[in-house]
Amino acid sequence: MSTTTFTMTPQAPTATGTPGPRLALDATRLWTGGLATAVVAGLVGLVGALVVHVLPRLAPGAGTVAGAFGPQATTVLCLTAAAAALVATGLVHLLIISTPRPLAYLGWITGLATAAATVLPLSTGAPLATALATGGLHLVIGLTIGTLVAGAASSAMRLQRPAIAGTDRF
Repeated sequence: MSTTTFTMTPQAPTATGTPGPRLALDATRLWTGGLATAVVAGLVGLVGALVVHVLPRLAPGAGTVAGAFGPQATTVLCLTAAAAALVATGLVHLLIISTPRPLAYLGWITGLATAAATVLPLSTGAPLATALATGGLHLVIGLTIGTLVAGAASSAMRLQRPAIAGTDRF
């Protein structure tokens, strides 16, 4: 298991003169969570595209939406979602080792990126129904990635108290 240890703040002595706690990052746990998030994000994209394909049967007039999610577009969507999850995992790894309150920054970055991905289809000139379906799917994928990567990151971070010299702790 790969564990990286670093200090959250400059390690100031506590009131008793002992060094303060350190934050340990279990990189293996973080990246396995990131890989699982990539699989989930890809599957969310696939299920979303399948729902859009079934939509014309349930709602007449939704045929223009289904045409936007052919096999190639669905493959690109799923692979892009999985890649975005891996990028988010790399980003949170960087944030954890370099910034204070890394999960707050991750929330802002993923939130703004998701908002941009949600609105972007409306600027492409695609039919409104297609743009709304695509934007909605991007929103669900972004929320999935943001919440799962944040959960993996918080699960991979632990506070460690340094051992006090002269004592044996088991």
